[in-house]
Amino acid sequence: MEGEINNLIMVWTTVLCFLYYCHTINGIFPKPSFPRFFAIFPVACLFLVLPLNLTSIHLAGTSAFFIGWLASFKVTLFALARGPLFANPPLPLSTFIPLACLPIKVQRGRKVAGNLKVSGSLRKLGLLGLVMFVYNYKDFFHPKLLLLVYIIQMYVGLEFMLVMVSGLVRAVFRVELEPPFDEPHLSTSLQDFWGRRWNVAVTNILRPTVYEPVRSVSTRFLPKRLAQLPAVIASFAVSGIMHELVFFNIGRETPTGEVLSFFLLSGACVALEIGVKRAVDRKFRLPGFVSGPLALTFVILTSFWLFFPAFFRNKADGKACAETLAFIEFVINHKLVSPENMTCPSSFFFRYK
Repeated sequence: MEGEINNLIMVWTTVLCFLYYCHTINGIFPKPSFPRFFAIFPVACLFLVLPLNLTSIHLAGTSAFFIGWLASFKVTLFALARGPLFANPPLPLSTFIPLACLPIKVQRGRKVAGNLKVSGSLRKLGLLGLVMFVYNYKDFFHPKLLLLVYIIQMYVGLEFMLVMVSGLVRAVFRVELEPPFDEPHLSTSLQDFWGRRWNVAVTNILRPTVYEPVRSVSTRFLPKRLAQLPAVIASFAVSGIMHELVFFNIGRETPTGEVLSFFLLSGACVALEIGVKRAVDRKFRLPGFVSGPLALTFVILTSFWLFFPAFFRNKADGKACAETLAFIEFVINHKLVSPENMTCPSSFFFRYK
């Protein structure tokens, strides 16, 4: 455990040093140029592999997402004098660093409705309590229903974690942050779910790095109304590859391609949905109370088939539970205990069947 903490400090110290370096290079080469790209792009490549120095599921997984995905993509755009990190006048270092590392886009000139956030958090906290209650009686539920409950737990837990990170960054750096999700359960279609509501930060970074360049190239070979479709599929393909990388950081198991297949299938269906909408020219459209549940059902069923087998194959839930108990032991008793020595209650484990 102590060695993992030292690795964490090393990884994030390296990240901060190289972000300071990129910020300095921006002052030397303020405009798009080959020297600017040559000086900054290797940092993005380093960020892809840097999280491999971590082995715990919480630290490796979150660092792979923050550094290996979001920061590396943002730095790539920055090397091209584009993206959220590039501004005129240049962003101050105090804004540049959190904007590069965090999975949240800085909002400009916009205030967050605090009361709505509090009420929403209370509802989700109640939902999380209900999930924990269900786990106590898991022997009475079908495994597929338990998997659905586990998905809800992961979503609520991830949102709480990102909200806490956002609150900490807001207090330290005094920047206003937007929430990572936009009520995905209210989606009215697959396009609405993936493009506007689920993991907004990923959408925001894939749009300028993958979607817009591919769409621009596609317009040279395809009619304008069809150029969007290859861009959609390419965005989902890159998302699948990056998810495979995150899963590899978590479990260190050779990727099977299931997660990539999940995103390719989702991308193909979103492209098909867009094509159908344009074919009917908006003359016919299912009402949201019908199309929304259909879209969510599709996402859930395909995740049962392709996404979660890869997640549970390396016993990620058990590792996460053991690491959480080790962290609680450290906070309460100030003792560093290896997660391998922690025993989790059986109610915290999910065995995928």
